[in-house]
Amino acid sequence: MRRREFITLIGGAAVMWPPSARAQQRDRIRHVGMLVGINDPDIKSFQQELERRGWKEGNNIHVDYRVAPAGAQVQTLAKELVAQQPDVIFALSRPVTATLQKETHTIPIVFTYVIDPIGAGFIESLARPGGNLTGLMAYEPSVVGKWLQMLKEIAPQTKRVALLGNPKTAPYYDYLLHAAEAAAPSLGIEVVPSRIENDAADIERAIAAVASMPNGAIVVLPESTTTVNSNLIITLAARHRLPAVYNFKYQVQAGGLMSYGIVAADHYRQAAYYVDRILRGAKPADLPVQTPTRYETALNLKTAKALGLPPPAGLLVAADDVIE
Repeated sequence: MRRREFITLIGGAAVMWPPSARAQQRDRIRHVGMLVGINDPDIKSFQQELERRGWKEGNNIHVDYRVAPAGAQVQTLAKELVAQQPDVIFALSRPVTATLQKETHTIPIVFTYVIDPIGAGFIESLARPGGNLTGLMAYEPSVVGKWLQMLKEIAPQTKRVALLGNPKTAPYYDYLLHAAEAAAPSLGIEVVPSRIENDAADIERAIAAVASMPNGAIVVLPESTTTVNSNLIITLAARHRLPAVYNFKYQVQAGGLMSYGIVAADHYRQAAYYVDRILRGAKPADLPVQTPTRYETALNLKTAKALGLPPPAGLLVAADDVIE
Protein backbone atom coordinates (compact mmCIF):
# COMPACT_ATOMS: atom_id res chain seq x y z
CA MET A 1 0.00 0.00 0.00
CA ARG A 2 1.32 3.42 -0.88
CA ARG A 3 2.06 5.87 1.95
CA ARG A 4 -0.49 8.44 0.72
CA GLU A 5 -3.21 5.77 0.51
CA PHE A 6 -2.32 4.57 4.02
CA ILE A 7 -2.60 8.10 5.48
CA THR A 8 -5.91 8.64 3.68
CA LEU A 9 -7.23 5.36 5.04
CA ILE A 10 -6.20 6.21 8.62
CA GLY A 11 -7.75 9.67 8.34
CA GLY A 12 -10.97 8.16 7.03
CA ALA A 13 -10.96 5.56 9.78
CA ALA A 14 -10.71 8.31 12.39
CA VAL A 15 -13.82 9.96 11.01
CA MET A 16 -15.64 6.63 11.06
CA TRP A 17 -14.73 5.76 14.67
CA PRO A 18 -17.77 4.46 16.58
CA PRO A 19 -19.45 6.76 19.15
CA SER A 20 -17.85 4.86 22.05
CA ALA A 21 -14.35 5.62 20.72
CA ARG A 22 -15.17 9.30 20.21
CA ALA A 23 -16.55 9.43 23.77
CA GLN A 24 -13.28 8.02 25.09
CA GLN A 25 -11.44 10.91 23.40
CA ARG A 26 -13.74 13.45 25.00
CA ASP A 27 -13.28 11.80 28.40
CA ARG A 28 -9.63 12.80 28.32
CA ILE A 29 -10.74 16.40 28.81
CA ARG A 30 -11.42 16.91 32.51
CA HIS A 31 -14.33 19.16 33.48
CA VAL A 32 -13.91 21.77 36.23
CA GLY A 33 -16.95 23.77 37.30
CA MET A 34 -16.54 27.22 38.83
CA LEU A 35 -19.30 29.01 40.71
CA VAL A 36 -18.40 32.39 42.16
CA GLY A 37 -20.34 35.16 43.85
CA ILE A 38 -18.26 38.03 42.46
CA ASN A 39 -16.41 38.63 39.19
CA ASP A 40 -12.96 39.20 40.69
CA PRO A 41 -10.21 40.15 38.18
CA ASP A 42 -7.66 38.28 40.33
CA ILE A 43 -9.46 35.03 39.59
CA LYS A 44 -7.39 34.71 36.43
CA SER A 45 -4.66 33.46 38.79
CA PHE A 46 -6.70 30.27 39.24
CA GLN A 47 -6.62 29.33 35.57
CA GLN A 48 -3.02 30.51 35.19
CA GLU A 49 -1.96 28.17 38.00
CA LEU A 50 -3.89 25.27 36.47
CA GLU A 51 -2.07 25.86 33.18
CA ARG A 52 1.26 26.02 35.00
CA ARG A 53 0.46 22.61 36.42
CA GLY A 54 -0.19 21.15 32.98
CA TRP A 55 -3.92 21.74 32.50
CA LYS A 56 -4.58 23.59 29.24
CA GLU A 57 -8.05 24.80 28.32
CA GLY A 58 -9.45 22.89 25.32
CA ASN A 59 -6.59 20.42 25.43
CA ASN A 60 -6.99 18.34 28.58
CA ILE A 61 -9.36 20.50 30.64
CA HIS A 62 -12.53 22.55 30.27
CA VAL A 63 -13.32 25.17 32.91
CA ASP A 64 -16.99 26.14 33.12
CA TYR A 65 -17.02 29.60 34.76
CA ARG A 66 -20.28 30.97 36.18
CA VAL A 67 -21.02 34.10 38.23
CA ALA A 68 -24.04 34.25 40.53
CA PRO A 69 -24.20 37.46 42.61
CA ALA A 70 -27.74 36.89 43.90
CA GLY A 71 -29.25 34.13 46.06
CA ALA A 72 -31.78 32.74 43.58
CA GLN A 73 -29.19 32.68 40.82
CA VAL A 74 -26.77 30.73 43.02
CA GLN A 75 -29.30 27.95 43.52
CA THR A 76 -30.20 27.76 39.83
CA LEU A 77 -26.61 27.74 38.61
CA ALA A 78 -25.54 25.27 41.31
CA LYS A 79 -28.19 22.80 40.12
CA GLU A 80 -27.15 23.25 36.49
CA LEU A 81 -23.48 22.80 37.30
CA VAL A 82 -23.99 19.67 39.41
CA ALA A 83 -26.22 18.17 36.70
CA GLN A 84 -23.23 18.29 34.34
CA GLN A 85 -21.27 16.04 36.74
CA PRO A 86 -17.92 17.86 36.58
CA ASP A 87 -14.81 16.19 37.98
CA VAL A 88 -14.44 18.92 40.61
CA ILE A 89 -16.13 22.23 41.46
CA PHE A 90 -14.41 25.40 42.65
CA ALA A 91 -16.72 27.43 44.92
CA LEU A 92 -16.03 31.03 45.89
CA SER A 93 -17.78 32.26 49.08
CA ARG A 94 -19.65 30.61 51.92
CA PRO A 95 -23.18 31.03 50.40
CA VAL A 96 -22.04 29.45 47.13
CA THR A 97 -20.36 26.57 48.98
CA ALA A 98 -23.43 25.97 51.16
CA THR A 99 -25.69 25.84 48.10
CA LEU A 100 -23.42 23.40 46.27
CA GLN A 101 -23.15 21.18 49.37
CA LYS A 102 -26.93 20.74 49.32
CA GLU A 103 -26.80 19.69 45.67
CA THR A 104 -24.07 17.03 45.85
CA HIS A 105 -22.35 14.83 48.41
CA THR A 106 -20.16 13.08 45.84
CA ILE A 107 -18.59 15.64 43.48
CA PRO A 108 -15.40 17.09 45.04
CA ILE A 109 -15.74 20.76 45.99
CA VAL A 110 -12.82 23.11 46.65
CA PHE A 111 -13.99 26.23 48.49
CA THR A 112 -12.38 29.57 49.18
CA TYR A 113 -13.37 32.84 50.88
CA VAL A 114 -15.01 30.78 53.63
CA ILE A 115 -14.95 31.76 57.30
CA ASP A 116 -15.53 29.12 60.01
CA PRO A 117 -15.98 26.07 57.71
CA ILE A 118 -16.43 23.80 60.74
CA GLY A 119 -19.25 25.95 62.14
CA ALA A 120 -20.81 26.03 58.68
CA GLY A 121 -20.91 22.22 58.61
CA PHE A 122 -18.69 21.97 55.54
CA ILE A 123 -15.96 19.89 57.20
CA GLU A 124 -15.36 17.82 60.32
CA SER A 125 -11.95 19.33 61.13
CA LEU A 126 -9.27 21.41 59.43
CA ALA A 127 -6.82 18.50 59.36
CA ARG A 128 -9.33 15.86 58.20
CA PRO A 129 -12.24 17.45 56.33
CA GLY A 130 -13.99 14.10 56.08
CA GLY A 131 -16.42 14.58 53.19
CA ASN A 132 -16.40 15.86 49.62
CA LEU A 133 -15.34 19.41 50.56
CA THR A 134 -11.98 21.00 51.29
CA GLY A 135 -10.33 24.30 50.52
CA LEU A 136 -9.10 27.51 52.09
CA MET A 137 -10.26 29.60 55.01
CA ALA A 138 -10.45 33.31 54.29
CA TYR A 139 -9.83 34.55 57.83
CA GLU A 140 -9.07 33.22 61.26
CA PRO A 141 -10.79 34.90 64.26
CA SER A 142 -7.56 36.62 65.30
CA VAL A 143 -7.70 38.87 62.24
CA VAL A 144 -10.47 40.91 63.91
CA GLY A 145 -8.00 42.05 66.54
CA LYS A 146 -5.73 43.31 63.77
CA TRP A 147 -8.56 45.38 62.27
CA LEU A 148 -9.26 46.97 65.66
CA GLN A 149 -5.57 47.61 66.25
CA MET A 150 -5.23 49.40 62.91
CA LEU A 151 -8.15 51.69 63.71
CA LYS A 152 -6.68 52.52 67.11
CA GLU A 153 -3.28 53.15 65.52
CA ILE A 154 -4.47 55.64 62.90
CA ALA A 155 -7.20 57.17 65.10
CA PRO A 156 -6.02 56.88 68.75
CA GLN A 157 -9.18 58.59 70.02
CA THR A 158 -11.31 55.65 68.81
CA LYS A 159 -13.52 54.32 71.61
CA ARG A 160 -16.35 52.53 69.83
CA VAL A 161 -16.10 50.35 66.74
CA ALA A 162 -19.14 49.14 64.82
CA LEU A 163 -18.96 45.72 63.19
CA LEU A 164 -20.82 46.31 59.92
CA GLY A 165 -22.26 43.23 58.22
CA ASN A 166 -25.38 41.35 57.19
CA PRO A 167 -25.95 38.15 59.24
CA LYS A 168 -28.05 36.73 56.39
CA THR A 169 -25.14 36.83 53.96
CA ALA A 170 -22.55 36.44 56.73
CA PRO A 171 -23.82 33.64 59.01
CA TYR A 172 -20.43 33.86 60.73
CA TYR A 173 -21.26 37.37 61.99
CA ASP A 174 -21.47 36.31 65.64
CA TYR A 175 -18.31 34.21 65.25
CA LEU A 176 -16.34 37.36 64.34
CA LEU A 177 -18.28 39.51 66.82
CA HIS A 178 -17.18 37.29 69.73
CA ALA A 179 -13.57 37.46 68.50
CA ALA A 180 -13.79 41.27 68.34
CA GLU A 181 -15.29 41.50 71.82
CA ALA A 182 -12.44 39.37 73.17
CA ALA A 183 -9.76 41.58 71.58
CA ALA A 184 -11.36 44.98 72.27
CA PRO A 185 -10.72 45.52 76.04
CA SER A 186 -6.92 45.50 75.70
CA LEU A 187 -7.25 48.32 73.15
CA GLY A 188 -9.69 50.38 75.20
CA ILE A 189 -12.43 49.83 72.62
CA GLU A 190 -16.09 48.93 72.90
CA VAL A 191 -17.39 46.81 70.02
CA VAL A 192 -20.88 47.72 68.84
CA PRO A 193 -22.87 45.26 66.66
CA SER A 194 -24.09 46.95 63.48
CA ARG A 195 -26.24 44.46 61.60
CA ILE A 196 -27.44 45.59 58.20
CA GLU A 197 -29.65 44.33 55.40
CA ASN A 198 -28.97 44.47 51.68
CA ASP A 199 -30.73 47.80 51.36
CA ALA A 200 -29.18 51.23 50.77
CA ALA A 201 -31.50 52.99 53.22
CA ASP A 202 -30.68 50.48 55.96
CA ILE A 203 -26.93 50.87 55.36
CA GLU A 204 -27.28 54.66 55.53
CA ARG A 205 -29.19 54.34 58.80
CA ALA A 206 -26.57 52.05 60.31
CA ILE A 207 -23.63 54.29 59.39
CA ALA A 208 -25.45 57.41 60.59
CA ALA A 209 -25.93 55.62 63.93
CA VAL A 210 -22.19 54.99 64.14
CA ALA A 211 -21.52 58.66 63.36
CA SER A 212 -23.76 59.70 66.23
CA MET A 213 -21.46 57.89 68.69
CA PRO A 214 -18.48 59.85 69.99
CA ASN A 215 -15.11 58.58 68.73
CA GLY A 216 -16.72 55.98 66.50
CA ALA A 217 -15.16 53.90 63.73
CA ILE A 218 -16.15 50.98 61.48
CA VAL A 219 -14.91 47.49 60.67
CA VAL A 220 -16.48 46.49 57.36
CA LEU A 221 -16.82 42.70 57.45
CA PRO A 222 -15.89 40.59 54.42
CA GLU A 223 -19.19 39.35 53.01
CA SER A 224 -21.36 39.78 49.92
CA THR A 225 -23.66 42.58 51.17
CA THR A 226 -20.78 44.85 52.15
CA THR A 227 -18.89 43.90 48.99
CA VAL A 228 -21.78 44.73 46.65
CA ASN A 229 -22.37 48.00 48.53
CA SER A 230 -18.69 48.95 48.87
CA ASN A 231 -18.99 52.25 47.04
CA LEU A 232 -21.98 53.33 49.14
CA ILE A 233 -20.21 52.44 52.39
CA ILE A 234 -17.04 54.27 51.33
CA THR A 235 -19.07 57.36 50.39
CA LEU A 236 -21.00 57.36 53.67
CA ALA A 237 -17.86 56.84 55.76
CA ALA A 238 -16.29 59.87 54.05
CA ARG A 239 -19.45 61.97 54.48
CA HIS A 240 -19.63 61.21 58.20
CA ARG A 241 -15.84 61.45 58.61
CA LEU A 242 -15.57 57.95 60.05
CA PRO A 243 -12.35 55.92 60.09
CA ALA A 244 -13.06 52.53 58.53
CA VAL A 245 -11.03 49.41 57.82
CA TYR A 246 -11.93 47.15 54.91
CA ASN A 247 -10.75 43.76 53.70
CA PHE A 248 -9.82 44.26 50.07
CA LYS A 249 -7.27 46.52 48.44
CA TYR A 250 -9.69 47.54 45.69
CA GLN A 251 -11.90 49.14 48.36
CA VAL A 252 -9.00 51.36 49.39
CA GLN A 253 -8.27 52.16 45.76
CA ALA A 254 -11.92 53.26 45.52
CA GLY A 255 -11.49 55.72 48.42
CA GLY A 256 -11.66 53.61 51.57
CA LEU A 257 -9.20 54.52 54.32
CA MET A 258 -7.31 51.25 54.76
CA SER A 259 -7.59 47.49 54.40
CA TYR A 260 -6.07 44.33 55.78
CA GLY A 261 -6.90 41.04 54.13
CA ILE A 262 -5.81 37.99 52.28
CA VAL A 263 -3.90 38.21 49.01
CA ALA A 264 -6.60 37.13 46.55
CA ALA A 265 -4.22 35.88 43.86
CA ASP A 266 -2.49 33.63 46.42
CA HIS A 267 -5.84 32.20 47.44
CA TYR A 268 -6.82 31.36 43.87
CA ARG A 269 -3.46 29.76 43.13
CA GLN A 270 -3.75 27.57 46.25
CA ALA A 271 -7.28 26.56 45.21
CA ALA A 272 -5.93 25.58 41.78
CA TYR A 273 -3.31 23.42 43.51
CA TYR A 274 -6.08 21.53 45.32
CA VAL A 275 -8.07 21.13 42.11
CA ASP A 276 -4.94 19.74 40.45
CA ARG A 277 -4.44 17.26 43.32
CA ILE A 278 -8.04 16.07 43.03
CA LEU A 279 -7.87 15.71 39.24
CA ARG A 280 -4.82 13.51 39.78
CA GLY A 281 -6.64 11.24 42.21
CA ALA A 282 -6.55 12.84 45.69
CA LYS A 283 -9.71 12.83 47.79
CA PRO A 284 -11.01 16.05 49.43
CA ALA A 285 -11.40 14.19 52.73
CA ASP A 286 -7.63 13.73 52.85
CA LEU A 287 -6.63 17.30 51.93
CA PRO A 288 -6.37 19.54 55.04
CA VAL A 289 -8.13 22.89 54.89
CA GLN A 290 -5.53 25.64 54.60
CA THR A 291 -5.46 28.81 56.68
CA PRO A 292 -4.12 32.09 55.23
CA THR A 293 -0.36 32.43 55.13
CA ARG A 294 -0.07 35.99 53.83
CA TYR A 295 -2.05 39.18 54.34
CA GLU A 296 -1.66 42.56 52.67
CA THR A 297 -2.22 46.08 53.99
CA ALA A 298 -3.33 49.03 51.87
CA LEU A 299 -3.60 52.67 52.93
CA ASN A 300 -5.15 55.64 51.15
CA LEU A 301 -3.23 58.81 52.07
CA LYS A 302 -5.73 61.11 50.39
CA THR A 303 -8.58 59.71 52.47
CA ALA A 304 -6.47 59.88 55.65
CA LYS A 305 -5.75 63.56 54.96
CA ALA A 306 -9.44 64.31 54.31
CA LEU A 307 -10.27 62.74 57.69
CA GLY A 308 -7.51 64.68 59.43
CA LEU A 309 -5.69 61.47 60.37
CA PRO A 310 -1.93 61.65 59.76
CA PRO A 311 -0.79 58.03 59.25
CA PRO A 312 1.67 56.86 61.92
CA ALA A 313 5.09 55.75 60.72
CA GLY A 314 4.48 52.14 61.76
CA LEU A 315 1.39 51.86 59.59
CA LEU A 316 3.15 53.42 56.61
CA VAL A 317 6.03 50.98 56.92
CA ALA A 318 3.68 48.01 57.24
CA ALA A 319 1.57 49.00 54.22
CA ASP A 320 2.13 46.89 51.11
CA ASP A 321 0.33 49.47 48.99
CA VAL A 322 0.18 53.20 49.75
CA ILE A 323 -2.25 55.10 47.55
CA GLU A 324 -1.33 58.77 47.17
